[in-house]
Amino acid sequence: MDASPDRGPDLRPRTGGPGANVRTAVLWEVLSAALREADPHGTGLVVVDAGGGTGGFAVPLAEAGHRVTVVDPSPDSLAALQRRAAERGLAVEALQGDLGDLTALVLAGSADLVLCHSVLEVVDDPAAALVAVAGVLRPGGRLSLLVANRDAAVLARALAGRPDEAARALTDPDGRWGVADGAARRWTPTGLQDLVVAAGLTVEQLHGVRTVSDLVPSAVLDLEPGAAAALLALERTLSARPPFRDLATQLHVLAQRRPDHAKQPEE
Repeated sequence: MDASPDRGPDLRPRTGGPGANVRTAVLWEVLSAALREADPHGTGLVVVDAGGGTGGFAVPLAEAGHRVTVVDPSPDSLAALQRRAAERGLAVEALQGDLGDLTALVLAGSADLVLCHSVLEVVDDPAAALVAVAGVLRPGGRLSLLVANRDAAVLARALAGRPDEAARALTDPDGRWGVADGAARRWTPTGLQDLVVAAGLTVEQLHGVRTVSDLVPSAVLDLEPGAAAALLALERTLSARPPFRDLATQLHVLAQRRPDHAKQPEE
């Protein structure tokens, strides 16, 4: 991978066309900066990707020198992950399980970084799942959490000509717009941050992911010279700026496990 002394490895995926890169670039840039800060000498960190599937994040992280474990309930996805890693000469540990199994599969306090991307929406108890994630992080370790945004769903249903569904998503406790909604739950920025803090983590950053890129047809990015670069620059600008951030398709939180309380001196 390309690297420079001040920026470190570029972890963004290079496949999938300009639209795919624009839609994920902000997330990769936040992760890259966090990894460089935590591992300034490039010795490699312990990374757990909960629900990491076929390795879209795990494989680039392993290529960058990190020791990566993927925990996923799908044996087919894990098999594809291992084939993908083997093709690149990488070792990525693959463990079958879900977030409920995390503390049984991963040593407590061992991970420098846990990825939990598009998983919290489908677990039975999101609060308990985040407590489990916090438990496998070392003190000072970080969580990268990506979830669906309720307010984006409200806007999307309204623009689709379904104001009744938009109103339901706005008031439903899980942010769902109806029985045909494929998402089990969504969060608002405030609700998501409250959930993270309750798990014993400190929110460091909150970003919107796919703030405007989902509104731009891929054909525009493919055909218009410079369109992808301009859209990426706009995504970077809007991703941390309310109210645009708060209307992004997904919300990304980077959080840190608070140091364990020091033991009280014996009397």
